[in-house]
Amino acid sequence: MEKLGLVEARFAEIIWQHAPLSSGELVKLCQQELSWKKSTTYTVLKKLCERGIFCNEKGTVSAVLSKEDFYALQSEKFVEETFEGSLPAFIAAFTKRKHLSPEEVAAIRRMIDGEG
Repeated sequence: MEKLGLVEARFAEIIWQHAPLSSGELVKLCQQELSWKKSTTYTVLKKLCERGIFCNEKGTVSAVLSKEDFYALQSEKFVEETFEGSLPAFIAAFTKRKHLSPEEVAAIRRMIDGEG
């Protein structure tokens, strides 16, 4: 799944914040927040629907993927492409430049242990 460009990400945020919503409501929100015309809104919506992120059925726009699921897939793809799928290699590279606090380490241990 492709990453969202800056403008697409702002558009997606609007949908995730308000979904489900009518396509007319979406047009109004995009006009207010992005200064978009109706045609721009529908063009970008169609593109993101084709990518399987959103759905526009009978004039109702909804999320196929939640924001969390979308970014989880993006993270998985990044680790796959950049670190040959090795999560330990990613963590090693990440922690070389950013040291984890004891609280962060404890939170990661809880996640690994399935406690949250």
